[in-house]
Amino acid sequence: MENKPKLSIVMPVYNEKGTIDEIVRRIQNVEFEKEIIIVDDCSNDGTRDRIDKISGNNIKKLFHKKNKGKGASLRTGFQHVTGDIVIIQDADLEYDPKEYSNLIGPILDGRADVVYGSRFLGGPHRVFFFWHYIGNKILTTFSNMMTNLTLTDMETCYKVFKADVLKNINIRSNRFGFEPEITAKLAKKNCVIYEMPVSYSGRDYNEGKKIGWKDGVVALYCIARFNLFD
Repeated sequence: MENKPKLSIVMPVYNEKGTIDEIVRRIQNVEFEKEIIIVDDCSNDGTRDRIDKISGNNIKKLFHKKNKGKGASLRTGFQHVTGDIVIIQDADLEYDPKEYSNLIGPILDGRADVVYGSRFLGGPHRVFFFWHYIGNKILTTFSNMMTNLTLTDMETCYKVFKADVLKNINIRSNRFGFEPEITAKLAKKNCVIYEMPVSYSGRDYNEGKKIGWKDGVVALYCIARFNLFD
């Protein structure tokens, strides 16, 4: 792979009017050839109006007519990828695009097919809620038991793929079940996965955080389903 590959940044968006302009600005400041694939999941807070006003020859704007979830938004975005490396980017400023260069390193030098950006490998981060931390550890541990991997952060947003890897994976989850599903399917394909430390500026619910305990229960089901039955 070239040292300067084309990056495809796939960004699912739902009700992020206050951050969408800034996250696009930060991505554009990353010095790689890139395309930004924005998938609005039927936002109802004015986010779509903000997206309509964003300009750039390297931006693709896709809009769901009804809310389907993160997994469905990523599935839509993946269908429009033309780059060499695919990076999942949330629109809420919790993850910093400045770290793309480190994240893609193991792919560029031929060590990895996929890279997960871990919030638990020593990068600076806002102090977590205790029960969110415990929930993440439970889900990651259960996933590792099923996949025989040793991930520290299965639920991380930052997942980076060789584009060819994604072309051979059929994603079925519509919502947050995407994380355990993609992990299970990567493991079944014996993909080489690396983890890299990333910084994390987490939000609380007053600031717009969306994932909750019900999503954790669904994730447990998805870990079992996609490792044992799919």
